[in-house]
Amino acid sequence: MVLALILFACTYVLLLALPKYRAYVALTSAAVFIILGIIPLNKVLGAIDWNVIMMIFGTMGVVGLFIESKMPSRLADFIIAKMPNVKWTIFILALFAGLISAFIDNVATVLMIAPVALNIAKKLEISPVGMVIAIAVSSNLQGAATLVGDTTSILLGGEANMNFLDFFFFKGKVGIFWVVQAGALVSALILLWIFRKETAKVEEVQKTEVKDYFPTVLLLGVIVLLIIASFFPKLSAATGGLINGIICVSLFIVGITRKIIVKREIKPFVEALKEIDYTTLLLLIGLFVVIGGITEAGVIDKISQLFVKASGNNLFLIYTLILWASVLFSAFIDNIPYVATMLPVVSAIALQLGIEPYILYFGLLVGATLGGNLTPIGASANIAGIGILRKEGYEVKNSDFFKIGIPFTLAAVITGYLLLWFIWS
Repeated sequence: MVLALILFACTYVLLLALPKYRAYVALTSAAVFIILGIIPLNKVLGAIDWNVIMMIFGTMGVVGLFIESKMPSRLADFIIAKMPNVKWTIFILALFAGLISAFIDNVATVLMIAPVALNIAKKLEISPVGMVIAIAVSSNLQGAATLVGDTTSILLGGEANMNFLDFFFFKGKVGIFWVVQAGALVSALILLWIFRKETAKVEEVQKTEVKDYFPTVLLLGVIVLLIIASFFPKLSAATGGLINGIICVSLFIVGITRKIIVKREIKPFVEALKEIDYTTLLLLIGLFVVIGGITEAGVIDKISQLFVKASGNNLFLIYTLILWASVLFSAFIDNIPYVATMLPVVSAIALQLGIEPYILYFGLLVGATLGGNLTPIGASANIAGIGILRKEGYEVKNSDFFKIGIPFTLAAVITGYLLLWFIWS
């Protein structure tokens, strides 16, 4: 157990110290766990959640095709045409970014919507900094809303055996989707107050032309088929629990195949595969093995016992500690390895207390996903937004980010914190 704990601690230190090499760190650590026999060789493949890996791979591919079709930009253009001034444009763009990112990757959302904000700012000769930050934090907020909204949500779905509809209504109660929406509503009002002085009128932007609607049909197909599959648990059992992953990968293959046939060349296949974030996939594969190793060594059970002991078996204290510690940690470290590590810990804590783990799962997800908005480096969406601004010659000060990120995050987290306890305690 001590050896496993030391190796795990070293892994986390290196993940923080070498962000560009996270996948290599995780895979190397996994190899060491296997070589030292901490996790038996016959349990390695079983430690990896292949349904999660396939879901992420397939969803990334379909989203890449969807972005390429320019449909999100077209939808943004339509929204802007209806807005009276900058304040309401920022408000609606932020809400729209949130809506999109509930179903596709947060960074992809920022890459789609931020150029629209830049275009508006250029025409009005104003700074786009606040607008892009608002889009980035709103994108990050909605990642916890649905099963396909973010990698952390997919991880939770895998650990808790939750399907797409379970994020809306679960065990006869309101699901996490509606809790996130309540947080989004309160934080959106914060945005309205922050940008209350931005009253300049917005000129109508040139409408983006969409030439291919098939990727939109594919993305909707992913959502619809995931919902349908949730009504057939025997189908999941028959596929070894891989049904969601099979759906996502299959529709991605359909999209690529159609593109190859239409263009009559293999190039679209190569381009589509280039859009996949292999670093995240390899990172998760490595982490699944590492977490399997520390679980096998008894480390997860020991950590859960410490949590329970520190809180005096008080569920409210444990819930509070998990949620707000997650906010703090995810403000500075990537939430994917953090959530991947904490999910089995939360399961073990619930087992120690003799309760269902869902309130702790949801507290972990809300804290880890929303907490990234506290700092410019806390979420990939924020880093992407700031990178876009820097390319355009706008240097973003920490103070520029904090005056939006901190009140936005606190409003959303406090709302989620109270609602989750009220509904699920």
